[in-house]
Amino acid sequence: MSRIRRSPGGAPLLILCAAAATVGCSRKPAPITIRLVDLFRPELVLGHSPASPSAAPPNEWRFDAPAAGARGPGGWEAGPGVAGLALRNGRLQGHTTSPGPVVHFLGKPGLGGSDVLEAVEIRLRASAGTNLYIAFSGQEHVDLAEVAQQPNNNFWTLATPIIAGDDVRSYVIHTARGIPLSRTLHVFVRPTNVAGAQFEIEAFRIVSRREHLASVPSGIAWQGLSEFYRETIVARTPETVRFTLDLPERPWLDLAVGTLDEEPVAFRVAVDDGSRDAVLLERTVTTPHRWDAAPVDLHEYANRRVSLTLSLAGGKPGVLGLWGAPVVRSRGGRPRPAAPAKAPGDPPQGVVLIWVDTLRRDHLDIYGYGRPTGPTIRRLASEGTLFRDAVVQATWTKVSTPSLLTSLYPATHGVHDFSDRLPNSAVTLAEIYREAGYATLSMSSGLFTGRFTNLHKGFEEVQENGSIKGEARTSKTARVYVDRLLPWLETHRDVPFFVFLHVQDPHDPYRPYPPYDGLWADRAGEAEHERQAKEVHKFIADPTMRAFQMPSRDDLRRAGLNPEAYVDYELGWYDGAIRGMDPEIARLLEGLRNLGLDRRTLVVYTADHGEEFLEHGRMFHGQSTYGELSNVPLILWRPGTVVAGAVVEQTVQAIDVMPTLLEMSRLPVPKGVQGHSLLPLLSTTSSGTANPATAPKAWPAVIEKEATREGGGPPPRDAESFAIIRDGWKLVHNTNGLAGRPEYELYNHGKDSLDKSDLAAEEPEIVKRLASELEAWRRMAEAARLPPDSKTREGLGKEELERLRALGYIQ
Repeated sequence: MSRIRRSPGGAPLLILCAAAATVGCSRKPAPITIRLVDLFRPELVLGHSPASPSAAPPNEWRFDAPAAGARGPGGWEAGPGVAGLALRNGRLQGHTTSPGPVVHFLGKPGLGGSDVLEAVEIRLRASAGTNLYIAFSGQEHVDLAEVAQQPNNNFWTLATPIIAGDDVRSYVIHTARGIPLSRTLHVFVRPTNVAGAQFEIEAFRIVSRREHLASVPSGIAWQGLSEFYRETIVARTPETVRFTLDLPERPWLDLAVGTLDEEPVAFRVAVDDGSRDAVLLERTVTTPHRWDAAPVDLHEYANRRVSLTLSLAGGKPGVLGLWGAPVVRSRGGRPRPAAPAKAPGDPPQGVVLIWVDTLRRDHLDIYGYGRPTGPTIRRLASEGTLFRDAVVQATWTKVSTPSLLTSLYPATHGVHDFSDRLPNSAVTLAEIYREAGYATLSMSSGLFTGRFTNLHKGFEEVQENGSIKGEARTSKTARVYVDRLLPWLETHRDVPFFVFLHVQDPHDPYRPYPPYDGLWADRAGEAEHERQAKEVHKFIADPTMRAFQMPSRDDLRRAGLNPEAYVDYELGWYDGAIRGMDPEIARLLEGLRNLGLDRRTLVVYTADHGEEFLEHGRMFHGQSTYGELSNVPLILWRPGTVVAGAVVEQTVQAIDVMPTLLEMSRLPVPKGVQGHSLLPLLSTTSSGTANPATAPKAWPAVIEKEATREGGGPPPRDAESFAIIRDGWKLVHNTNGLAGRPEYELYNHGKDSLDKSDLAAEEPEIVKRLASELEAWRRMAEAARLPPDSKTREGLGKEELERLRALGYIQ
């Protein structure tokens, strides 16, 4: 939580006003969803309690007294790129000898328990440079030479611009990454990003979340416990928060409670309908950093005006208690359609959007692959509608996901690089569903699909990938998330819901769970493959690719290895990971059927991008707009509503998903979306193909690969290309391409899906026509670009800029 604020995650105004209206006028029908976080006002808190001081001492380094040195807690040492490091005049001073300098600080072992990092505060002067970087490690031993080679904004978790000059300045950097304090055993500071700079550090401290919360008043927060985040009312013992509500039909309070303190906290929910005050829940929490589900049945008070109180008690005043996503819901309640019916049947009660990370469609047998990697996906397509040619707007997760959730091209939403965040002016799919009264849940398997990119907007609950303890290193997340999702669906089986399910199983490291690890990769060859991986590791020059163990064809050749044989083994694991994910999707569908939700739930199965296996000389993703990265699966499934067994041949895009789901749900599509609803394509002929009489004229699809300046983006970072697919052709415009690549490449999209045979020289008129269309698209997308959240920094004085940054407004 960066700071307690009154409106969590940009709460939509419509529900706020609707819920508030119920308090003022009992004659109006109560909404089916009343979110208490939207109704919260400071004056509703009774018995204000002062904050209790933090029990956890922070990691802090001051240099106005002798330090412990490099060997003990509180010590420091110079790493690569730093010379002359010493204490002088109460400051730690030195100079840089490379653009990647490292100062190493030793933290306190065993710090924090389950507490997490909230922010770092540093008083620093650098004579030159533009950015400060900070990284952490909880390992017992670290290799400083390896740390120095890590790219900025990948390994280096926190970053902020600095004002170079002669003055020591304060910088406060907040984090949305939920870093456990236990990982701050080693802290690495890159005080500037240039060689030849003088620097001085006056003070440096780590602020824990518990310490931060102890310093702010009770209110609304986006609060996480063990990387489970909820819209939260934060209060302290012995405070009470009192709401006046007009309850709907069959009401219940959807609630979770938790605490950050070891001290026990008693949570109490009571209702007064004017005749009596009844306690409906008493729950004492003794385990911190864990949400406890605490639903409360309110059916006895249906259609009545009541006073609902949330009270805390504890052994001492000031202990934090967290009321997680408190929402009054109506069992069986459905939102009133806000848009005309354009789809057959009733709107779906629930929507599950499955976003598979790193899944190229040509490795699914439903798309013609030779290995049976997806029996469940075959059945999903046979019971739903398959889109033969779906493409994404970008080929790495950071950029592709905002396009899916906003129906905007990257050139418009503005997320291009590692640390970019979606502007708050963007309207997300989750926000529309939240505003309509749906329960909204995000299960995020990677850093880029959650709070770090501001993609928690509109969700009541977000489960970040850090919540998957031992599983995160393997990238296999579908099993854990389906395990969690099934009971959540059971709890919410009688209310409208929207779930964003991001699973990462095909992502590297590819090796799947047994028995799928030996399905297409011979276990007898595993030791030799691991030996080859270690050998080629020495030849991978780019730090990011070296960290992900992603050699190019040239790297493999320099290592004396056979590129095709090496990649073939990796493909065996990749295909096995896809096959291993398949039964988890089957369990989800089975759960929907068992709950009677299968015909009431719309399921979308698609992917954020593909993966390259040397088709154009590289491995990994994000490096180009070619078909192995941009071509993804897309299936819509809702038995009895979505046509079974239909196949749509027309090219469609990821940005088309949002308007399609909203029209099927009879909800308004926001102005400015750049995708098209796919509903007209769902009208089919008797042969199961799209009906040309009702299908609209095909629209172009565009894929972007922007230059990435930060180290965490995929290489080649200075390369930039854009692709347009139109009338069966695909034009790639390399506006700042690789050496040896022409400015324009042209491919027969229908016959050459992996973009192997360049026909630009043979079809100059088609190149000219598509280049003109691509330029027109660029002007449109850039003209619609969303404004950044912060006001322009041009014209700000140094002191004002410093003050805004110190307050956390500039990060």
